[in-house]
Amino acid sequence: MTTPTGPPVPCPEAAVARTLLLGWVLVQMAGASGSTGVVLAYNLTWKSINFKTILEWEPKPINHVYTVQISHRLGNWKNKCFSTTDTECDVTDEIVKDVKETYLARVFSKLVNDTSFAGEPLSTNSPMFTPYLETKLGDPKIKSFEHLGTKLNVTVQDARTLVRKNGTFLSLLDVFGDDLSYTLYYWKSSSTGKKTAKSNTNEFLIDVDKGENYCFNVQAVIPSRRVNQKSSESPIVCTDLKKGIFRDMFFIIGAVVFVIIIVILSVSLYKCRKRRTGRSRKNSPLNVA
Repeated sequence: MTTPTGPPVPCPEAAVARTLLLGWVLVQMAGASGSTGVVLAYNLTWKSINFKTILEWEPKPINHVYTVQISHRLGNWKNKCFSTTDTECDVTDEIVKDVKETYLARVFSKLVNDTSFAGEPLSTNSPMFTPYLETKLGDPKIKSFEHLGTKLNVTVQDARTLVRKNGTFLSLLDVFGDDLSYTLYYWKSSSTGKKTAKSNTNEFLIDVDKGENYCFNVQAVIPSRRVNQKSSESPIVCTDLKKGIFRDMFFIIGAVVFVIIIVILSVSLYKCRKRRTGRSRKNSPLNVA
């Protein structure tokens, strides 16, 4: 019986082995060129409060450096934080140029001693970021308040941002306009039942019960947002009617004392002038004669 002859049938195991061998050779060649030490940045995150914006990422570099580039959708890439060993980069000066634009950043990784110019370094892209829609609202503060009778007037400090217009730094209300509002939470200091008031300015004037102390705090809100819609609530502040009474009494007493001093000085000056007038008459030539 004769054995059939023909071309040899390729063995699948041999093909797999050759593929693995080729992959191993390529890895060794990449190692020889010095590129295996590069670690790509990951977990790129935008941290932004009142438009102060920092890009953060991982990991901490060991033998490589990072360079950050940022661009809006139709713009050119701009270098930021060139060849840094930090894992954050302040990009505020770029995003405040147009806070309604959408930005993309990328972080390049490069070996410290790599002086070659063979192509663009490896990089990782950030998520898209629109400051106007995503920057967090900073904690508001009570600037001042006044409790007179049945009226409570509260003024919220309108925080300044790094956004400029005609060389002037704008406040949050300047930037957001009617999109931003403040909510005032207030309640009698002797109870826990809260009431709310809303304002598109940083001023509140609310009706309260006469003779009652009140506590209150505020919160900034952008109702149209999907994320980062509300700020944290400000520290609680309370009125103190006793302090107001003591202060008023202090001013009243001070005013009374001031008037008394003026009266005493006036009487003393009058008596001094009268004595001088009497002496001058006694010493006149007519009286001597």
